[in-house]
Amino acid sequence: MRHHPLSLRRLMKEWLGVLCCILVVLGMTGCSSSRAEESIDIAAIYALTGVAVGTNASSLLGVRLAVDEINRNGGVLNKPLRLLVFDNGSTPIGSATAAERADRANVVAILGCTWSSHSIAVARVAQERGIPMITNYSTSPAVTAIGNHIFRVCYTDDFQGKIMATFARSDLNARSAALFVNLNSDFSLGLAQVFRQEFERLGGKVLLELEYKFKQEDMSGLIGQVKSANPDVVFLSGHDESGGIARSLQEARVRAVPIGGDGWGEPSFLDAGGKELSRAYYCSHWTEQFDSEKSRSFVQKYSLREGFGAGAALGYDAILLLVDAIQRAGAPDRGRIRAALEETRLLEGVTGRMDFSAGRDPAKAAVIMEIVNGKPRYLKTIEASGP
Repeated sequence: MRHHPLSLRRLMKEWLGVLCCILVVLGMTGCSSSRAEESIDIAAIYALTGVAVGTNASSLLGVRLAVDEINRNGGVLNKPLRLLVFDNGSTPIGSATAAERADRANVVAILGCTWSSHSIAVARVAQERGIPMITNYSTSPAVTAIGNHIFRVCYTDDFQGKIMATFARSDLNARSAALFVNLNSDFSLGLAQVFRQEFERLGGKVLLELEYKFKQEDMSGLIGQVKSANPDVVFLSGHDESGGIARSLQEARVRAVPIGGDGWGEPSFLDAGGKELSRAYYCSHWTEQFDSEKSRSFVQKYSLREGFGAGAALGYDAILLLVDAIQRAGAPDRGRIRAALEETRLLEGVTGRMDFSAGRDPAKAAVIMEIVNGKPRYLKTIEASGP
């Protein structure tokens, strides 16, 4: 059969019209789906390479667990959270670079870091670019002092340094101490200074302050000095490398009791030598023995996972804090999120309450942990009101 040219043209126009309608509908459907799936992007800046990997792993684990849980429960403001993880290479320079990359990715907030020297570098960029930042584990007061966009979920070195000095004097009856200070670490330098000031204020005497650097393998000279000075306690103010130093002190039969700060609170400390210690003490942010509904639920769900430490609970709380702020802000907007964070009052987390009514450093309780034959166990809790 032969079609009339006008009929053919009419038929083609009709089919083109139908096709256009189909494309429009598909386009609208695609648009609607895209909007429904639009994510709220947040950055996590931690060490995936370099010397800080061991102490950072637990924090990132906690952040990931919380993000996954939030998304399983419907996300935030009907949108999923998308976690963008940036490696800081275990250096302050790498941390600043990671923060700049996060800014270019248009994230609404930054989580991290673990080490204070890394967080300080990130905080400078975050403050300049107007990005809210929450550090879960960095305790140096210098971090949040950088500006009004910087928050934390943990206590500070001013608190834990005084607590450990008081514990050494009151509970261990220590009259003398030696200090190990990592010159590459803002955390170690600051914590050692606070400990020394408080220990001496309480009538104790610091006999030695021994300096070292990351990856320093030969500690024999420093350990020999401690043995000769014969102090009652040795305060190791570093991160997981303190495990190896404490083990070496024990092997050299140094009488002094090793004590430390929250840098000891990760599995990597035990792996570095802490699991061989017969007796030691350190300050931590959280223990599985915390008696609260949030903590018990968290332990039941997550605490048996590999690489789990206090940093995981703090990382989890950092996400809870951020999500609460985004919900109250009503939009994934940097400025509104920052304002909402500042207005946080009595938010219950796994590691305790987060409240910024007195500033961007929450008043949190500290936990004293005792290591007996290589195994940490809960000893006591000290409230933020004072030891």
